[in-house]
Amino acid sequence: MKSKFFYGDAAKSVTNELKNTINESSGVHLSKQTAGSPRAAGDAVELFVADNMQKLLGSWCKEYSATFARRSMADIAFSDKQGFYCMIDVKTHRIDTDFNMPNLTSAHRLLALYEDDTNIFALLMVCYELQGLTVKALNVHFVPIEFLDWRCLTIGALGWGQIQIANSNRIKIQSGFSRKEWMIMLCEKMLDFYPREITKIEGRMQVFSKAKSLWQKRDNTWV
Repeated sequence: MKSKFFYGDAAKSVTNELKNTINESSGVHLSKQTAGSPRAAGDAVELFVADNMQKLLGSWCKEYSATFARRSMADIAFSDKQGFYCMIDVKTHRIDTDFNMPNLTSAHRLLALYEDDTNIFALLMVCYELQGLTVKALNVHFVPIEFLDWRCLTIGALGWGQIQIANSNRIKIQSGFSRKEWMIMLCEKMLDFYPREITKIEGRMQVFSKAKSLWQKRDNTWV
């Protein structure tokens, strides 16, 4: 069973409505202090999304939550009328900031989550600019992670391996892509990633092994 929300037109409609809502006159307005900090501005946009998303989801939303622990996979989540549970990672990208590589989720946590076919992990990214103290959304992406083309993703060396967007300025979407095929690609990426990490670790171990030998030969001048 596929998610009619994401494999139909509903998600695209919500995406467009969210963009319009952000850009309305009553949308996201910042203080001078908040506008001067990309992180603070991003937090303000994320809070706005959390406050408005339930209404925008409309009849698709049966249960909604915007309260999660800091290390949770999701910022917001909802259960839909088809029985799917969607965990949403809300990201923001201010287009005049430097190149960035935001983390999405642990490869291992996603593997566990997707053991249940009714679970969905989705990215909701708001790409924006500031017009004075007002946020102007230029683009909004709202897709399950399996719609993200692997050409715009990478694996970061954190924990079991962290799925990351390689460059927030270059997000590639493959709408309707197969979860099975995407997860097979993830496994292939991880099977290629781990041997390279082992090689790196072995090189680092050699550095400290050599350093240890050198320190053992040095005089203890700090007695």
